[in-house]
Amino acid sequence: MAQDLIFTKPIFHDKIWGGRRLDTVFHYDIPEGKIGECWAISAHPAGDCEVASGPYAGSTLSQLWDEHHELFGNAAGDRFPLLIKILDADGDLSIQVHPNDEYARIHENGSLGKCECWYVLDCEEGATIIVGQKAKDREEFAKLVEEGRWGDLVNEVPIHKGDFFQINPGTVHAIKGGTLILETQQSSDVTYRVYDYDRVQADGTKRELHLAQSMDVVDYAAKAPETGTVTAPEVDGVTLLESNDCYTVERVRVAGSKTLAQDHDFMCVSVIEGTGSVNGSELVKGSHFVAPAGSGDLAFEGDLTLICSWA
Repeated sequence: MAQDLIFTKPIFHDKIWGGRRLDTVFHYDIPEGKIGECWAISAHPAGDCEVASGPYAGSTLSQLWDEHHELFGNAAGDRFPLLIKILDADGDLSIQVHPNDEYARIHENGSLGKCECWYVLDCEEGATIIVGQKAKDREEFAKLVEEGRWGDLVNEVPIHKGDFFQINPGTVHAIKGGTLILETQQSSDVTYRVYDYDRVQADGTKRELHLAQSMDVVDYAAKAPETGTVTAPEVDGVTLLESNDCYTVERVRVAGSKTLAQDHDFMCVSVIEGTGSVNGSELVKGSHFVAPAGSGDLAFEGDLTLICSWA
């Protein structure tokens, strides 16, 4: 018998740069305040999603990983490896960088590193993001930071709805205001802030910066992108956005009926546009589920755009 799909309850995080579009655009029942992040599929200790329905309702995703690992096939590791987020950047995120697995394991209590990617769900006209930096080495990086020469240091890129960016560990980056992003990432919450615009939090303090760690992990040789335009071909509604050692990410368009093979250890699915159903279960914009090992093919009906990923 095919395994039931695992629909998750999202978890919301207040952020200094957050807004209210997780309510107005996705119709989530979010708390008051500046809600910047929806952790839609997560087993991370900082936000461990509950299963919404079915035989495992009320269990957390981490519990399923530990106690019912057969749902995840032969997936290795001591934790569910991915974290799927929606970010509502009403203001600018800090200029930041993430470590790789090795650095995080040694310096962050055994954490995974943070390889991530962004699909631009929507953005204001003229919006930009920061991806990459221009310093040739640690010394030049430190000098430009000390002198506040951010225009000389960071690489700013215009963005449009439907753009995609792969953010490798060591890549300096910042999502900027007016942007909605779906982020697929390793299950890690390690962020090193380079600059936070001297913002003051509600309690009057500034958020911590991590310049020494940042300069440790920046990839000074990485080539910065000029655009996030997706150039990969769409084949039968499917576009491969990224495939690396941490994850594979596809955009899938459904117009009427579509059957999607699920032959991975698991697949994360997020509905970013439209309405419809999967294997008879209703889907709306903002629905998220994990298709476990043994779920069988996914039979979609309706008019839908999906982001699918697996490790």
